[in-house]
Amino acid sequence: MIKFIKNLLVISIGATLAAFSLECFLVPNKIIDGGIVGVSMMLSTITKYPLGLFTFCLNLPFIFLALQKFGKTFVINTFWAISILSLSLSLFHHHIATNDAILATVFGGIILGLGVGLILKSHAAVDGTEIIAIRLTKKIGYSVGEIIMFINIFIYTLSGFLYGFDRAMYSILTYFIVYHIIDMTIDGFNEAKSVFIVTDYAKLIGDALLKELDKGVTYIDAEGGYSGKAKRIVYCVISRMELVKLKSLVHEIDENAFIAVENVHEFEGKRYRKK
Repeated sequence: MIKFIKNLLVISIGATLAAFSLECFLVPNKIIDGGIVGVSMMLSTITKYPLGLFTFCLNLPFIFLALQKFGKTFVINTFWAISILSLSLSLFHHHIATNDAILATVFGGIILGLGVGLILKSHAAVDGTEIIAIRLTKKIGYSVGEIIMFINIFIYTLSGFLYGFDRAMYSILTYFIVYHIIDMTIDGFNEAKSVFIVTDYAKLIGDALLKELDKGVTYIDAEGGYSGKAKRIVYCVISRMELVKLKSLVHEIDENAFIAVENVHEFEGKRYRKK
């Protein structure tokens, strides 16, 4: 129950941030979001009815559509997210943060991406477009991302006729910012490096990393494709700042060692400690 309440709290924070971005940055500058929220923004402009009302009503059918596919927990979380979003939109109505379109695009996109990212990370959704895409992907053969892209292209084209095509271009730019921030929020901000070291001196290098960097290492048995000889790969996760020191340590022991480095967006474990 405590975990469930904490999850709802995170969803509430995410939905409030999303509403703040929409009402204070995007709506005053006629920049729309994609999906159902974008449609709601255009309908609100045309009819003069509150954005929160359209957001809640248009998303409601997709919540029930999600029940069969995603289960009760997802539906409860999503209903909560959309409810908080709709209420918060009414709360922030007529509060304008800036009238500069570029500032609205950048900061509105960052805040909206952070809010939606927190919601998605908490096993909920705030827009029925994703639910439609998941249900349609098996029937029409396109991926979820492609279906969402097609829907949003149609929505942004309509927004161009309503607000002007310069605003539609700002909306598309906002879309890319939002999804980049969503990825960062879901994958984690603590980007580190995973390192694979192929060497004939695996034990010496592993001991050096343990002693000098205080990092846990893993030895992976392998075989050289060209030589056919048995090899041991040293694997570890380090911070970005420690990469230069790691390379120096490795090359002091084996100047011919092969080092492969990859980005790690999220990590857990007692043996990893940031310096």
